[in-house]
Amino acid sequence: MFLEKKKMITTQDIKELRDRTGVSIMQCREALTAAGGDMEKALELLKKKSGDIAEKKSDRTLGAGVVSSYVHGGSIGAMVKLMCETDFVARNPEFKALAEDIAMHVSAMNPEFVSEKEVSDDIKGAIRAGFEAEAASMDKPADLKAKIVDGKVAAYFKERSLIDQPFIKTPELTVGDIIKAGTQKFGERIEVGKIVRVSLVD
Repeated sequence: MFLEKKKMITTQDIKELRDRTGVSIMQCREALTAAGGDMEKALELLKKKSGDIAEKKSDRTLGAGVVSSYVHGGSIGAMVKLMCETDFVARNPEFKALAEDIAMHVSAMNPEFVSEKEVSDDIKGAIRAGFEAEAASMDKPADLKAKIVDGKVAAYFKERSLIDQPFIKTPELTVGDIIKAGTQKFGERIEVGKIVRVSLVD
């Protein structure tokens, strides 16, 4: 009987995982070790850990932050207000770089809002009503129509919500995943407070 041979973890593996997640070298090494050297499993472990840490810090007060901007070719620009708890983190170059990356994402992907939570009930109701009107003409049972409408509403908001969009630099992670990883990395609650995008072709 042969034992399964674990993949040797190299410095390059650790660097790649750090580049993809932004968390510390030590955390990347631990995740790769726990995953037996499997990069994708290590990524999932870090995503779960980041989510758990972000959840525990979700009630902390956001008292600091940074405003960052990104302009693409002189025709599209975006600004992001990225919030944190203290000036110590707000002054961190890596925190500022995170804000710049999110501004670049906003410029490229044009999300309509930070998250679905900020959308008013009136707008949500109007969106749902539109999909219900589409479903009304379908020759399907009522319960199936309701599921179709729920799916379309969920997809509509997921596509337009910043935190649900695949992050432009690492599409296997969402912007929300990147923010949670930042919470894990900096040890503080981090949240996008506001986004603005301006384009000459809008």
